[in-house]
Amino acid sequence: MSSTSSSAHASDAVAGPHGAGDHGEGHGHDDHAHGAEVLGPLDPMAWGAGVLGILGGLVVALCLAVAAGWLG
Repeated sequence: MSSTSSSAHASDAVAGPHGAGDHGEGHGHDDHAHGAEVLGPLDPMAWGAGVLGILGGLVVALCLAVAAGWLG
């Protein structure tokens, strides 16, 4: 079975194999995945808002399930 989509590394055959010191400057890859940026501290307000959003979505889904007759 052959794939019709092009590979993201289709040019690797021309550029050669990746070496240990190869950071992608020569063949179009960016260098963002090598740990140069450190993640900051956790934001409790953002996590709280996310949890409240998920809980709110679950409440809406529960109401829809009851109204559709799937529950109770």
